[in-house]
Amino acid sequence: LMVMNCYYHGEVQGHTHSDVSLSTCSGLRGFILVENKMLMMEPAFEPANDTHVVYRGEHLRFPSGTCGHGHNISVGNPGNIRGLLQSPGTRHKRDAQKTTKYVELIIVADNREFHKQGKDVEKVKQRLAEIANYVDKFYRALNIRVALVGLEVWSDSDKCPVSQDPFTTLHEFLDWRKLKLLPQKPHDNAQLISGVYFQGTTIGMAPIMSMCTAEQSGGIVMDHSVNPLGAAVTLAHELGHNFGMNHDTPERGCGCRMTVDRGGCIMTPSTGYPFPTVFSTCSKKDLAASLEKGVGMCLYNIPEVKVLYGGQKCGNGYVEEGEECDCGEPEECLNPCCNATTCTLKGDAVCAHGQCCTDCKLKPAGTPCRESSNSCDLPEFCTGSSPHCPVNVYLHDGHACHSMDGYCYNGICQTHEQQCITLWGPGAKPAPGICFERVNSAGDPYGNCGKDSRGSFAKCEARDAKCGKIQCQGGANRPVIGTNAVSIETNIPLHEGGRILCRGTHVYLGDDMPDPGLVLVGTKCAEGMMCLNRQCRNVSVFGVHACSGKCHDRGVCNNKKNCHCEAHWAPPFCETVGFGGSVDSGPMRLLSLAALSLSLSLSLSLSLSLSLSLSLSLSFSLSLGVCLPSLCCVVP
Repeated sequence: LMVMNCYYHGEVQGHTHSDVSLSTCSGLRGFILVENKMLMMEPAFEPANDTHVVYRGEHLRFPSGTCGHGHNISVGNPGNIRGLLQSPGTRHKRDAQKTTKYVELIIVADNREFHKQGKDVEKVKQRLAEIANYVDKFYRALNIRVALVGLEVWSDSDKCPVSQDPFTTLHEFLDWRKLKLLPQKPHDNAQLISGVYFQGTTIGMAPIMSMCTAEQSGGIVMDHSVNPLGAAVTLAHELGHNFGMNHDTPERGCGCRMTVDRGGCIMTPSTGYPFPTVFSTCSKKDLAASLEKGVGMCLYNIPEVKVLYGGQKCGNGYVEEGEECDCGEPEECLNPCCNATTCTLKGDAVCAHGQCCTDCKLKPAGTPCRESSNSCDLPEFCTGSSPHCPVNVYLHDGHACHSMDGYCYNGICQTHEQQCITLWGPGAKPAPGICFERVNSAGDPYGNCGKDSRGSFAKCEARDAKCGKIQCQGGANRPVIGTNAVSIETNIPLHEGGRILCRGTHVYLGDDMPDPGLVLVGTKCAEGMMCLNRQCRNVSVFGVHACSGKCHDRGVCNNKKNCHCEAHWAPPFCETVGFGGSVDSGPMRLLSLAALSLSLSLSLSLSLSLSLSLSLSLSFSLSLGVCLPSLCCVVP
């Protein structure tokens, strides 16, 4: 049986900037990073006994390889995409960096991996859990927890086609995830660990800036090393691409506290040994830019602890059954409200964790706890009964944004203009429609609607042309996204005379990232239409109009298909006087008690004298923090 509760993170006592990640599931396995030197520990024999070996990280057996989706983890093949995530004019209110984010991860092992590990399902699961433990350790430094919520081993046969072609394998796996895995088990991201040796030097592939999307939140990883740390580093790298991290190339001037001979940083384009275990300053900047833009909207809710792998343990940072709090191991706990040894609240403490807990007490209902981060995001408020901020919600897919120039999709407002500015800098704008139609009908590397399942460039139908390679005008003389990007200019003659200049881009990337010159999913391609799977589709497929119709013109529809009401109207349908917000986001705080008293008085069909007396009594009751029957009160 799979051993649970045997995964540990820590530090070397007395050494700052040290890291330890170990498992005790079958002997001692893991790494110790101290004074920028990595030591590996593992049992000397299988099955494990008391004899262990300790060796330097550079002695790990590992073939150099590449990351295969626009960013290679390949030797000598750097892909520079500096500036890809810079988005002028992004509206940012929430400091997403300060909020702990949780990636609910599922790891799948294909049939070849099952055979590679001796056809032992439990052994495969143990290996996958160990990989997840390493990845969680890497990301904790970024205030991100990677919570393993599912393991799947394809012991009979593969549930989707897996081949040596990494592009096709990624395409098939992401399709299977969307159609089969996601409806069966909700999660944020899925990664395939494969025993297949991919073509060329590719050892991993993942779409960039795709975290939380149904279509592309995932990746594939070749299990290329005897030690599971190798696959863990590759998975962390591909997950980084999902987050919007680009490669650490020399041109970017990234700061990395580990020198190249010590492994460098996780997003380096060349991965060798010793393995990298830390993120660079560039990765942190890329992550911040992605979060500001709205990538990762699903990561603000705390995972359901009952589905976590690893077993229950006081000190793992998750509040589980029988625990009142959990602030980590006693040595690392800094929480004044929680007893780290017993995972119970101290003294008169009511709470210990959460954005709605302060000084060990609950914040009043209506206190803002998560402000909107962009034009497609919605704010959340404390409920007064829970220490945790409600689950993050945002506008329903298909809702208009940016003054009707775009539509919301997965909490992001995508427009052609924004993408042109990203590629060409300030002053850039989308080219006329004829540019999209002529260029993208070619079906070549410079004009296409992406690749088909065989990896060939697909021609765009005229109706889908604005979902292919983006065409721009104006801006800088050359693309601003890095030295690997070149300008593809096309002159198109007009019937009335003259010519029109269309500017596209071609980026020479590695094998693990999609073409940034392609129009992004969710971009408005016509009135009432957006790009989905390289096709221009009607936003009505999301049901946004029907959903908004039930909000009585006093609110908007959120991604859970519920009304988010204006400040003085009550959910669920914004048809009665109330406190605003939604059943998902908590109530908004009213501007003043006088406003509350007045609005309640006006809503009652009573005589003038009775109305005035009720208004006064309500004001008095509320000032004391007393709630009257059938009324939802906010305590100041």
